Amino acid sequence: MGNVHIVTDSTADIPPSFVEKYHITVVPLKVTIEEETYQDGVTLSADTFYEKLAGSEAIPTTSQPTPQEFEKVYRRLYKQNKDSKILSIHLSGKMSGTLQSAQIAANEVAPEVHVEVVDSKRASYAFGIIVVELAKLVQLGATFEECKSRLQMLLQQTSVYFLVDTLHYLQKNGRIGKASALIGSLLKMKPVLSLTDSGEVYAYQKARGTKKAFSIIKEALQKQYGNKDVHLGIAHANALQSATNFQKDLEKLLHVQSTTITTIGAVIGSHTGPGTVAFIVTPVEDGER
Repeated sequence: MGNVHIVTDSTADIPPSFVEKYHITVVPLKVTIEEETYQDGVTLSADTFYEKLAGSEAIPTTSQPTPQEFEKVYRRLYKQNKDSKILSIHLSGKMSGTLQSAQIAANEVAPEVHVEVVDSKRASYAFGIIVVELAKLVQLGATFEECKSRLQMLLQQTSVYFLVDTLHYLQKNGRIGKASALIGSLLKMKPVLSLTDSGEVYAYQKARGTKKAFSIIKEALQKQYGNKDVHLGIAHANALQSATNFQKDLEKLLHVQSTTITTIGAVIGSHTGPGTVAFIVTPVEDGER
């Protein structure tokens, strides 16, 4: 495995097959629904979560891992290889206390264990796709500094746009961010949402209907990436058919070298609601396919 460990949290919504293949360490958040608390992706699968959500009138609540949980992970990885360094990449600090828990743990294990905690300023596969690319790099023998350099480039050049069926969940959970000022007009429209540079939700543009909203997304992505080779990620909340339909259009539009369709897990799904579809695009590195 070399001298670099990649750690993230369950809100990255990385497909389990990728977690296993690329040896990514995932620390789960927790979700409480119907007075029962589960570990995201561990004791509660995405499919089961959406089944429970459909039959519940209550809005689920979520909570971050404790610093002690992160510390246990960091120390375990250190024991595997005492020459290794850990790159710990997490959900936007504007959306969760997960980042803070990770940083407290990193401070606790320092200087014995070298951990650098990174605020992705993103959510779901918008940072999961970045984590996967870094894990691939680690498997190729990249150094810690090479991983950090690639990380910064990916954070700058990866884009995300998403559509929600309703703003109800984002509003109720307080994750509406900078879109809150437009909440009245947005309720009558189909907003194309994205994330600010600081990691907050904002309304990129308003549209009448899903078809027009997707056209806006396609136009934005084509303008950003043109003829560049890219990786495409589509994350959906119990909306596989929509994700597959959108995939076909985007693969015709962009120079897509690989596509990953993944399910939005219980924690992020608690905040976006079912029917959400997110589109993530990141550039392919020169010489990579």
